[in-house]
Amino acid sequence: MSSADPTDAGPPAVTPRGDLSRGPSPKGPSFRINPKKSPERSAGGEPDQPDDAELRAERPQPKPEDKKTDRVAPKDDQPGDQGPKGIKGAFQKHPIAMIVCLGLIVLGLIVGIAWYLHARHYESTDDAFIDGRSVLVSPEVGGSITSVNVTDNQIVKKGDLLATIDTRNYKAALDQADGLIEQDEATTKNIDAQIASQKAQIEQAAQQVTEAQAALKFSTDENNRYQDLVQKGAGTVQRAQQASSDFTGKQAALDAASAAKLVAERQIDVLNAQKIGAAAQLDQAKAQKDRAAADLARTELRATVEGRVTKLTAAVGALAAPGQSIMIVVPTDIWVTANFKESQLALMRVGQPVDIEIDAFGKTFPGHVDSVQAGSGTAFSLLPAENATGNYVKVVQRVPVKITFDQRPDVELGPGMSVVPTVTVRP
Repeated sequence: MSSADPTDAGPPAVTPRGDLSRGPSPKGPSFRINPKKSPERSAGGEPDQPDDAELRAERPQPKPEDKKTDRVAPKDDQPGDQGPKGIKGAFQKHPIAMIVCLGLIVLGLIVGIAWYLHARHYESTDDAFIDGRSVLVSPEVGGSITSVNVTDNQIVKKGDLLATIDTRNYKAALDQADGLIEQDEATTKNIDAQIASQKAQIEQAAQQVTEAQAALKFSTDENNRYQDLVQKGAGTVQRAQQASSDFTGKQAALDAASAAKLVAERQIDVLNAQKIGAAAQLDQAKAQKDRAAADLARTELRATVEGRVTKLTAAVGALAAPGQSIMIVVPTDIWVTANFKESQLALMRVGQPVDIEIDAFGKTFPGHVDSVQAGSGTAFSLLPAENATGNYVKVVQRVPVKITFDQRPDVELGPGMSVVPTVTVRP
């Protein structure tokens, strides 16, 4: 054999078993012995068989990326593994879950439709509260408070005594008015007596006038006779002159009596005027007495309505001024003021039944719609909206609706407590 024969190069290097995990050397390709291309035989005439260790050492090792590629098989190469897609496939895979889901959806639709059909018969709002006309107890007269007969949150009846103010000044004013009345009554009686006396004088003057008229008539006749006799020459001139003088005197006496009668009659008019003035003074004194009696009665502060006492500030010895609030009486006659949106009033009518739920007690009481205010709440506010100025933005308005209880609730309610009324607008 020639020296160039590759078989003379000696046996190939054998890789140890412990280095198999390292794989082929990156520096060069590995070689393996192909038994088909190596016909050399051993000394016994049998062909040489390579060792198992040598075959494993020379067998090419797969790279890590080749292992990953071989491990993952493409899904497209496995026809028939996938079933139908969509709802049908979901039913085939999870039939019970899909039936439950469909049942829940159908149940939700039924509940939603039933709720809508039920809710369309009612209108409700949470913008509602208990309302009432609270009475501010304030004295009409000033003075020191001598007694307070109630306490906080006490229930009072109409006419019950609440507090008392010092009465001494007002009793003195009443006594003074009584004195003026007596004085004016005495003056009136005196004038009546003067009028009666003056009427008597008038009668006397009338009698004097009558007497003067009779004397004048006799004197007139005498004067006429003597004047006639003088003209006939049967009488004396002296006697005729005496008759004429007597006639003149009697005429003057009649005039004087008539004037005295007229003066007496005019005095009656003066006395009547004085009587009118005395009567006016008497009426004024009586008015002062009524005023003093009223002021004396106002020193006792009494309840004008049935209710409960709140915000009590009165105390014995404190000075109460007219118009100063010393307590508030909340009446038992209360109602509900509900501010519904204007879009909720289309079917709302007076007299419709209402379920009134009170937040504080969690109870519901029956009532009915009493009235609907003629206008929204903003129309009667301190600063009403001026929609004709500036940029207009439409806002849903709320209209106050008065709701009254069918029966007085058996719980303690007060103005401002929150309620939720539900009006049945469709029977």
